[in-house]
Amino acid sequence: MFLQNVYIRVIISTVMIIGVPKECKNNEYRVGLMPHQIAMLSKKHQLFVQQDAGVGSGFSDKDYVAAGATIVPKRSDVYSQAELIVKVKEPLPEEYPLIQPNQCIFAYFHFASSLSLTQAMMESGACFVAYETIEDDQGHLPLLTPMSAVAGRLAGQQAAKYLEMPQGGPGVLIGGVLDVPPAKILVLGGGIVGTQAAEVMVGMGADVFIFDINKNRLDALESYFDGKITAVESTTATIRQHLPTADAVIGAVLVKGAKAPKLITREMLADLRPKSILVDVAVDQGGCFETTKPTTHAQPIYEVDGIVHYAVANMPGAVPRTSTHALTNATFPYVAQLAQTPLAELPSLFLKGVNVYKGEITNPEVANAFGIPYTPLENILI
Repeated sequence: MFLQNVYIRVIISTVMIIGVPKECKNNEYRVGLMPHQIAMLSKKHQLFVQQDAGVGSGFSDKDYVAAGATIVPKRSDVYSQAELIVKVKEPLPEEYPLIQPNQCIFAYFHFASSLSLTQAMMESGACFVAYETIEDDQGHLPLLTPMSAVAGRLAGQQAAKYLEMPQGGPGVLIGGVLDVPPAKILVLGGGIVGTQAAEVMVGMGADVFIFDINKNRLDALESYFDGKITAVESTTATIRQHLPTADAVIGAVLVKGAKAPKLITREMLADLRPKSILVDVAVDQGGCFETTKPTTHAQPIYEVDGIVHYAVANMPGAVPRTSTHALTNATFPYVAQLAQTPLAELPSLFLKGVNVYKGEITNPEVANAFGIPYTPLENILI
C-alpha cells in the first residue's frame, strides 16, 4: 500500500493545469490548441478552455469537451486556474492583471517592438516563452516559419487588393493585360515571408524584384523562380533606385528577436508615386518602414505623405482555419514538452524561447532593444 501511494503521488505531481484563453486581439480568430491536441494532453493533464475560444477556427465548445477539456466562461477563469497558458498572440493590457507569478505563458510576443508589453510582463514575475525565438538545431525558427509563410502569401494578396482604386490605391492591376505592363513589386527580404509573397506576386503576373543582403540567397531565389524574378543586392541606394517605378513594396525583413531595420525612411516616401502601397509584414518587430504604425483588420490602412500603408500586426488571424492548423501542428510538440518537463531540464534551443523570467529579460536582443540589463537564463535557473 505504501508503494502504491508513492506511485500515485508521483503520477499526480506530473499533472499540469493547462489553459487556452480566447484571443482578444482585433479580429484574431486563431486558437492555441485544437481539440485533437487537447485530447492527447488530457490523458495526463487538466485542460481549461475559454468558451468560444475555437469558434473562429472551426471548433465548437462541444469539440473541446469531447476531447477532455473543461469549458469556462471567462478569460479570468482560465488565468486563475492554469499553470501553463497557451496562446497565439501576446497578452493585451486587459490581460496583464490576470497573469500570476507562478505561470508560464507560451505565445508569440515580439517583445522588441513594445516596451510597455515588456515592462508589464517583467512586473508580473511570470515566465514568458516566445514562439518566435525558439530555434532548431540548424538555427531556424520552427514556430515562426508556418505563420511567416501565411503572412507572406497574405502580403501578396493585400498588395494586389490595395492597388485597386476603390481600396485607396492607384488603380493598378497586378498582372496587367495585353499591351499594358504588370505592376512592379519590390519585396524587401528574401526569407520565408519574402519568398511566399513573391510566389503569390509571380503567380499573379507581377514584375517582382527581391532585395536581400545575402548574395547566396539571391542566387538561390533566382534559381528557384527560374528567372521569373529579379534579384537585387539590398542597399539604401538600390532601394531608392527602384522606388520611383514601384507600385507596391512588401517589407519582409527579420532580425531574430530584435527590432526590424528601417529600410524606407519618411524622406524616401517622396521617391514613390502617389498612392503606392507599402505592406509591412515586419510590423510585429517594429516595422521596416519608418512610417509604420500597427493597424488592425478592422482598419488596416492609413496614408502618410500620399502613400498607402498596410501594417496589420496579426495578418494570419484573418485566415484561422489555415493558420491554426499550421501553427498548432508546429507548436504542439513544444507544448507537450513544456507541460511535463521542468524548465531547467528543457533543451537549450527550446530555452532560447524564454524571453522574460522572474522579472528579468533573458533574451539579449530584447534587452538591447530597450537598453535594459540582460540576465542569462542559466543565472536564474541555478
